[in-house]
Amino acid sequence: MKAVICTKYGPPEVLQIQEVEKPSPGDKEILIKIKVTTVHVGDARIRRFDVPKSAVIPSRIYLGLFKPKRPILGMDLAGEIESIGKKVTKFKIGDVVFASTGFKFGAYAEYKCLPESGMIALKPENITLEEAAPLSNGGITALCILDKAGIKSGQKILIYGASGSVGTYALQIAKSYGAHVSAVCSGSNLDLVKSLGADEVIDYTTENFKLESHSYDLVFDAVGKLSGTMARKSLKKKGKYLNVHTTSIRGANNPENMVILKEFAESGKLKTVIDKHYSLEQIVEAHRYVDKGHKKGNVIVTIDE
Repeated sequence: MKAVICTKYGPPEVLQIQEVEKPSPGDKEILIKIKVTTVHVGDARIRRFDVPKSAVIPSRIYLGLFKPKRPILGMDLAGEIESIGKKVTKFKIGDVVFASTGFKFGAYAEYKCLPESGMIALKPENITLEEAAPLSNGGITALCILDKAGIKSGQKILIYGASGSVGTYALQIAKSYGAHVSAVCSGSNLDLVKSLGADEVIDYTTENFKLESHSYDLVFDAVGKLSGTMARKSLKKKGKYLNVHTTSIRGANNPENMVILKEFAESGKLKTVIDKHYSLEQIVEAHRYVDKGHKKGNVIVTIDE
């Protein structure tokens, strides 16, 4: 099968398409013919080994010293189950699913085996494969962080980076919980976040950009770029500040959350924002685009036309 191999840490050009052995499912595994994957900030950071200084040593041990131990990157996918192990009971051949491979990676390929107990769910019936694939990453992250915050109806929430993958999902999920959402993004994305239901939009690129003091029950930095000092000054006395890069979350590996997102999507409460489409052969170009740091929502890579 074709797969994208990360030959070493570095710029997008370290990614090369190669022929590798097609996997076969174990007794409790399913084999997915991948049709769509994504490129998100996490993929790009792993490719260039962009990790916090405090995490360099454990990251080298887990990811690999000079190149990835698991050279096929990619964490999100959507596709069709081609075969199943003899002990699989939850899925059947022909099921159309979306899934996360997590930090085992492997979604930049034509096929991937996953345990049936993993982060897999049937694709929402009312959305496309392209719209389903990013749910398993940006959607899961947004859902778990907002659940950790214990959002209640009527609370005032600020989402910084509301036009990115996590941000667009967080905005919609927060609104579905009944929160009043202020969305921070660049001027070019104001109409986008308004269309997703933001009650207030704030352009951080303006010279007079500032956040109201002591106004929010929750400040969620969905891109990890907001000053912690500014964020905390904006909180009410018992408010919470959560950062997508530093907040530890529970439930990120709970398949039940995939079902929750499926239900959100099928009820019309959750839409996927797609910025760019690329083919597998354009994976280097896709990574170059994500490296610029200005994507709106999600970048989609089609593997099987």
